Amino acid sequence: MPTGALLAPFVASSADGIDGLRLARLPFVPETRLYLADDAIVFWARLEAQVGPGLTPFWANAWAGGQALARYVLDHPQVVTGRRVLDVASGSGLVAIAAAKAGAAEVTANDIDLYALAAVTMNAAANAVTVTVNEGDLLDGDGGDADLILAGDAFYHPELASRMLGFLRRAAARHARVLVGDPGRGHLPHWWLKVLTSYRVRGLGAAEDAELTEVSVLGLAG
Repeated sequence: MPTGALLAPFVASSADGIDGLRLARLPFVPETRLYLADDAIVFWARLEAQVGPGLTPFWANAWAGGQALARYVLDHPQVVTGRRVLDVASGSGLVAIAAAKAGAAEVTANDIDLYALAAVTMNAAANAVTVTVNEGDLLDGDGGDADLILAGDAFYHPELASRMLGFLRRAAARHARVLVGDPGRGHLPHWWLKVLTSYRVRGLGAAEDAELTEVSVLGLAG
């Protein structure tokens, strides 16, 4: 089954909607549109009813760290122009889409969730950009031949954060550039990264992030 077809059970008859999802323009990143859940909890329940338990549709929200990183990439296109870009733990594909819009030579969106990659495929089409999808756990590697590794809001759990750090450090060791978007969830080692910019925000991202007031983009220290 083609990746994009995984969400076929949720496709509605309207041109701008999917059953439980809506095609929305993000106020913080208005250059992009994403299929997002009207109600993430309800959508999660409906997805489980269709395909069974075990999947958390993180991709149905536009998380704060991803929005900040997408904003940074669009405002600083020189960081991606002409580069091979890997967006790891891509979720909705927002950051990958921003990289494609900003002029990256190639963009790959990676996630372990095939439904996330289906969403990436739909979202890339909605934004008229080309993004290659890659399914699987890449965190024991170093990002292959990607010139730039993007990680938006990937430090939300201690175990994942530890593995992500190892992955990014190996990528950096082979001279790939690393950029991270993070709203301060407490698992990002700032001793290794430096803040490139911070955004003052309110009501950005998922409902869980309603109280956030700042989100940062970080790169390699030194």
